[in-house]
Amino acid sequence: MAQAKEGDRVKVHYTGKLDDGSIFDSSECAEDDCGCGPGPIEFTIGQGEVIPGFEAGIKGLSVGESKTIHIPVEEAYGERVQEMVAVVPRGDLPPEMNPEVGQQLEVTQEDGQVFSVLVVEVTNETITIDANHPLAGQPLNFELKLVEIL
Repeated sequence: MAQAKEGDRVKVHYTGKLDDGSIFDSSECAEDDCGCGPGPIEFTIGQGEVIPGFEAGIKGLSVGESKTIHIPVEEAYGERVQEMVAVVPRGDLPPEMNPEVGQQLEVTQEDGQVFSVLVVEVTNETITIDANHPLAGQPLNFELKLVEIL
């Protein structure tokens, strides 16, 4: 039976968990066959479309085969970078903006690149935003099932 390898386009069902067992993402619904999950993720192995540890976990699997993997921080979203946290004066924001803790904002850099930040603190004078990926600094665990090699 064929095994997933570099260059293969694959479909994979997954459930991602933190070390404490809490689920942060899943391609399947928690209820059996309800059809409400987003469905399997599709990507090409070796193209960098998913985090390195996830991609490595698929290599060598045959269609229908499942496995559980642990991905260390450096093969997931990397360490948290303090330089990606910034305090912004409220005067630099549009006057109609009323940011709240937990809100996602899109920021456009001078070069036109757009990225998401999370509002982590709000005061009368400033807001603190964090551009780290929400899972940065955390090892991840995935239950994987290779659905198809395309």
